[in-house]
Amino acid sequence: MRRTERLFQIIQILRRKRRPVTGRELAGELETSLRTVYRDMAELIAQRVPIRGEAGMGYVLQDGYDMPPLMLTADELEAALLGAKWVSVHGDRALARGAEDLVAKLSVALPEELQPVLVDSGLMPLNFTARAVDSFDVGLVRSAIRGRYKLRLDYVDGADQTSQRTIWPFAIAYMESLRMICGWCELRQDFRHFRTDRVRAAEILEARFTEPVAALQKRWKAAQECKAPQIDSHMRVP
Repeated sequence: MRRTERLFQIIQILRRKRRPVTGRELAGELETSLRTVYRDMAELIAQRVPIRGEAGMGYVLQDGYDMPPLMLTADELEAALLGAKWVSVHGDRALARGAEDLVAKLSVALPEELQPVLVDSGLMPLNFTARAVDSFDVGLVRSAIRGRYKLRLDYVDGADQTSQRTIWPFAIAYMESLRMICGWCELRQDFRHFRTDRVRAAEILEARFTEPVAALQKRWKAAQECKAPQIDSHMRVP
């Protein structure tokens, strides 16, 4: 890895982490020596990159710093392309359009040396199972999650029983054959999962839930860890 690429990679690692990163961690990920990492950190600080920390204590990239746009490696670009291709197949209509728009923007903005990666990428998502069709626009759920709005669902369960639920949506689980809305159900006072192909009607309410989405996700993950690890047993679908 050239030094310029390594300097950019150090910034990416620091941006990815939410805690101080030690020089040994950086050296291990970059597959270089600790001495080289210390030299690179000194160079970045000399170039006024806002990095706090020191040898032995760990390094943190301060908020507000950004690199020039699209300073991508070939691996990063292929990761973005594979993700966009998967979303174009498995996402709702708005997400699929967003994935196609992303690839179009990349094709215009990429430097010349990365254009062949975009054109000749051999990565593709494959789906050998039939996917359940959404019964409503799932983009509505994404809007509710972003705004922390409660969502009212008319839902039909596996026993063909209909119920109306008010939930606090915090995630949409995208699986190969179906999608599920993850939310805190006011009726059951517990976490529940709702298949998007069984929702008969969905409405965003004016009321908002106060608990942050990240906090709900954290509580949900802790609850799932207390149950069986198999997804069929712990993803309870009412």
